[in-house]
Amino acid sequence: MSDPVVDKIQSHPKYLELRSKRGGLGVFLTILMLVVYYGYIALIAFNKPFLAQPIGAGVTSLGIPIGFGVIVFTIAITGYYVNRANGEFDRLTQEILKDASK
Repeated sequence: MSDPVVDKIQSHPKYLELRSKRGGLGVFLTILMLVVYYGYIALIAFNKPFLAQPIGAGVTSLGIPIGFGVIVFTIAITGYYVNRANGEFDRLTQEILKDASK
């Protein structure tokens, strides 16, 4: 047994747009994150001398800021997704709910 409100929402063009945009963005950001993370791991595995290069005259190697960059990148793409979700995706959701309640 299906609910008519659910059927109305699922067939709404803006709902299909929302699913498409949200899903596409999620897949894109996931692939991007996997490339960055596993790229860093592959760099550790296959090119340790590159990451072991010291920066300046100190003891810090090049691997430290690159690893930090991976963390910052993760935070940045999470913030980007949250910004899109709170803006465009929430607006579309509100429009869908308003149309479905009529």
